[in-house]
Amino acid sequence: MNRRQALTIAAASLAAPGIARAQDNWPSRPVTLLVPFAAGGSNDVVARLVAPALEQKFGQPFIIDNRPGGGGSLGMGMVVRARPDAQTLLISSASNHVFHPLVSGELGYNVQEALVGVSMLTDVPTVLAANPRVGVSNVQDLIAKVRATRGGMSFGSSGVGTSNHLAGELFRMRTGLDLTHVPYRGGGPALTDLVSGTIPIAFMNLPTVAPAAQDGRVTILAVCTADRVSIRPDLATVMEQGVPDFAVRSWTGLFAPKGTPDAIVTRLGAAVREALASPQVNARLIAIASEPIIMTPQETDAFVRQEYDRWAPVVRAANISANG
Repeated sequence: MNRRQALTIAAASLAAPGIARAQDNWPSRPVTLLVPFAAGGSNDVVARLVAPALEQKFGQPFIIDNRPGGGGSLGMGMVVRARPDAQTLLISSASNHVFHPLVSGELGYNVQEALVGVSMLTDVPTVLAANPRVGVSNVQDLIAKVRATRGGMSFGSSGVGTSNHLAGELFRMRTGLDLTHVPYRGGGPALTDLVSGTIPIAFMNLPTVAPAAQDGRVTILAVCTADRVSIRPDLATVMEQGVPDFAVRSWTGLFAPKGTPDAIVTRLGAAVREALASPQVNARLIAIASEPIIMTPQETDAFVRQEYDRWAPVVRAANISANG
């Protein structure tokens, strides 16, 4: 053994206990849960429900940091570039994790390689909603209204390349309607304009729109899933109402920068699954129209790969533009 080899081995032996201690002591300071959409959207709502359970488990604050922009890519990029120490984590969604990268193709990194799954969080139904003044109560009413409206109609979404945007584009394709996309910086701002009537209709996540629908400020016309959802079985699907081959699924999950120690990912993933399975968190998620998804880190990564494989050909066939 030469001197350089000896020094390398010695350095490694000294560093290893430090790394182990860092992993064992995590988190030693507040953790940031970065939400890449504006406050009030479904990702934000889910983050704020899960954070208290993690704080109780680990004894440190889990701080929500909303960073909207670029269909969720702005905030996601911040986590990709963060130190892989699990101090900055991403509350991600199908929108920014799958749809936006497929639509834009300009992130500068491969999402599947740059982030590692910690746990899935929720399955979030997408719905088609309208301002009551539009005067429609179902999908067929809306189709007739748009066809009778000179210049067509605009639809809102939580951003370019999001699952809401994709739902709107697929609806336009399947119906042949004249629809113009109006992107927002998250579900919260889109809901504000839907309630005010600035936009007549919107494709939104059910947790975002449910409170406004309950008090009559908006009308939910249909759910965009393949089948009716157990949390709102009264909502008919778009396909049930005469639009063929139409189904869009959204979800949220927790992710960390690539290189985050496996030991931390494992501990954190177990804590998230424990929180989701708890009666308190489970009940509160279902109350806001989100169904918990229990997955290990490995299952989360596999799920994301399946989502890419499923949607890549659909986005290509739909020729969806990153410009909306």
